[in-house]
Amino acid sequence: MNSFVARLTTRKLSLLGFLIALDIVVAKFLSFGIWSVRVSLTFVVVFFMALWFGPLLAGIAAGCADIVGTLIFGGIGGYFFGFTISAFVGAFVYGIFFYQHKPQLWRIIVAVLINVLLIDACLNTFWLMELYHASFWALFPTRIVKELIMIPLQVVLLYFVSHNRTLQSLEKRI
Repeated sequence: MNSFVARLTTRKLSLLGFLIALDIVVAKFLSFGIWSVRVSLTFVVVFFMALWFGPLLAGIAAGCADIVGTLIFGGIGGYFFGFTISAFVGAFVYGIFFYQHKPQLWRIIVAVLINVLLIDACLNTFWLMELYHASFWALFPTRIVKELIMIPLQVVLLYFVSHNRTLQSLEKRI
């Protein structure tokens, strides 16, 4: 635990706070959809949380972003703990694949597949089922279509942002 605290400098904590705020802003203003199907670019912010801070800190930060974002802006149905769990697990998965590893294409593909198919399509559909007392199989078909469309978009976008020289040089200064 001592080495964990020693790694968290003021600069790193400030950057993590900025990424949490950015996640909230992107979730609120750069996403669209209806209550059961939403498209958002927050996965890019979560990717950088995971790449720069590792699975645990990225998971905690993504969970905090979910809680704070819901408290500030509200949400359909209000706060629901299940989506915080999904946010934590999704960031944790990215952290496992990207923290202290070069973001190679195969890593991006596997991480996106796990996040999109298991967390977004299955787990979040389960949370919606619990929250709205709807049938899983009534929600799942439209959600899985959206998620299958998102897979290539996420892979391409994460590949390009992870190979951006400016962002790579920023990582060296953290």
